[in-house]
Amino acid sequence: MGKVVLVTGSSRGLGATIAKTLVQQGSKVVINFYKSQNAAEELVNELGQEHAIAIRADVTNRKEVEALIEQATQHFGQIDVVVNNALVDFKFDPTGQKPFKDLSWEDYQRQLDGTLKAAFNVVQSVLPQFIERKNGSVISIGTNLYQNPVVPYHEYTTAKAGLIGFTRNIAAELGQYGIKANVVSGGLLKMTDASSVTTPEVFELIAQSTPLKKVTTPEDVANMVAYLASENAAGITGQNFTVDGGLTMN
Repeated sequence: MGKVVLVTGSSRGLGATIAKTLVQQGSKVVINFYKSQNAAEELVNELGQEHAIAIRADVTNRKEVEALIEQATQHFGQIDVVVNNALVDFKFDPTGQKPFKDLSWEDYQRQLDGTLKAAFNVVQSVLPQFIERKNGSVISIGTNLYQNPVVPYHEYTTAKAGLIGFTRNIAAELGQYGIKANVVSGGLLKMTDASSVTTPEVFELIAQSTPLKKVTTPEDVANMVAYLASENAAGITGQNFTVDGGLTMN
């Protein structure tokens, strides 16, 4: 592929799997982390310092994101693709999830900031170099829960649904500069840190509800991200790709 890809929130979980998959397919990756510095540095060592760099930034903070983009660009020369993957303060816990009556607007705002504000910060910060080169790709991680809320994770799902609108609007406007924007919406992933408290019963329920009789893996989602980051997907923009074993069908 030969791309330089920034993956937000990629020191562990799905983001780390995406980073590994991209490097395996020939890309260089910028591993963004906020708190997990040791995990990020270990991942760089695993992937090789010629292929990866770890940079700390809170993606909800515009100045930190701009500094992230600047440092990554200086290190690798440019950024070709951004993957909006960071997940801010959320666990997929069906027993611990607040019912709607107990949610506050602050619960919603936290997810809106972690999903939409973060994507806004990253895309606007990298946009000048995308426009200058008339090429670039934005890939954002969504969820199939907006179509099929097996567990009503209200605030998380609402923010991710908004991400699809955000993506389609930037795809419509920025396509004139050769910039693509797409969403990859996975099912509940087995297993990441965020889904580690999900009960076996929920995983089994989802598996038996899919045509493939399996739960989605981080590798399933990472492979779709890698495809969209490649030149093989040069004609695709404004789309939401659901990777969930056929649980939801468009």
